[in-house]
Amino acid sequence: MAARARVSVDEHRADVAALLAPLVEAARRRERTDVVVLAEALGRVLAGDLVAPVPVPLFRNSQMDGYAVRAADVAGASPEAPARLAVAAEIPAAPGVPPRLAPGTAARIMTGAPVPEGADAVVPVEDTAAGSFAATPAADEVAVHVPRAPGDFVRDAGSDVRAGDVLLPDGTVLAPHHLAAAAACGVGGVPVVARPRVAVLSTGSELVGPGDVPGPGQVFDANADALGTAVRRAGGDVVLTARCGDDPARFAAVLAEAAGAADLVLTSGGVSQGAYEVVKDVLGGAGAGVKFRSVAMQPGGPQGFGTVHGTPVLTFPGNPVSAQVSFAMFLREPLERAAGLPAVDRVRTAVLADAVVSPAGRRQLLRGASRPDGTVRVVGGAGSHLVASMARADVLVDVPADVTEWAVGTEVEVREL
Repeated sequence: MAARARVSVDEHRADVAALLAPLVEAARRRERTDVVVLAEALGRVLAGDLVAPVPVPLFRNSQMDGYAVRAADVAGASPEAPARLAVAAEIPAAPGVPPRLAPGTAARIMTGAPVPEGADAVVPVEDTAAGSFAATPAADEVAVHVPRAPGDFVRDAGSDVRAGDVLLPDGTVLAPHHLAAAAACGVGGVPVVARPRVAVLSTGSELVGPGDVPGPGQVFDANADALGTAVRRAGGDVVLTARCGDDPARFAAVLAEAAGAADLVLTSGGVSQGAYEVVKDVLGGAGAGVKFRSVAMQPGGPQGFGTVHGTPVLTFPGNPVSAQVSFAMFLREPLERAAGLPAVDRVRTAVLADAVVSPAGRRQLLRGASRPDGTVRVVGGAGSHLVASMARADVLVDVPADVTEWAVGTEVEVREL
């Protein structure tokens, strides 16, 4: 399919969003969910309210190391006239039911241990003559220096959450403290939004994998791993990764496998104007379902989108910086929505630390490094092969198509990577 006239970045973003809208809607409707154990739930999105199956605490327990007492027995206690109680029991934080506390007695109790029937308060050990369990062995009597009211330092069953309460609401992005709450309720697994399944295909006969030994004319593939990790960071699940040469039959076979396994196929390379553009060769024919176009941006101008065997496909340029910029501009946000993740506004303003010159008529997305003083410095040039400069960047400096020059100190819009 012949390339059409350049389209704007915003138009291509809208087309990609429309292509992936069914995946986003499926996530919103919770059409596909998984149940994962807590150890694997970090960063996943809760699918439905998580209801507490049991109360927390499970039983009435002590908030302090001290003595379980009847409040009436220590009502008049003071350092000058302590309430003296016989120590009738020792209650560790351990399984079992402690004996009922008789009037006029106390039970030595540890934090988290069950408060015995008959007791309605706990006296911290600091408020006794002993002052500390560590310094004083168990005694037959305790001298209490401070009065206590019913309920003091006693945690009632269900005082944190009651059985049947919503512990975590639908859509919660699960963090460690959420998982702690689930674990405290005895929840072993949580329902989460299924991750969108993505296949990542890196094309080019010149590519070898990192760690391999390149031959003459070969280069290391910087896209397969980088795009795969970008997909995972955005909430996707990489179900297939392949490095394909420029043989159309081989690429078509891998593409068919990928389309059958994934919700989205992402390719890099093979979309420019050269003689060996395998992605265009396979997908660019009439009726193929993929549209190739030039987007008015640099880097990352050559783009493609459509469906293959009924599965959405996005085709990015092969130059590593172009591929990373393409992901940041077009795929990260809709992929996050398809994973059920909340929208994040990554666009902010910053002040230029350097002057910028830009060609007219093309939106430039320059790599920038934020500085401690709040300014941003452009790193590297505009070339799409300058992958090392991309590693020093944390933002893209967005230069509109009608801007040809910016002076030092100009307030500009940047997109966080």
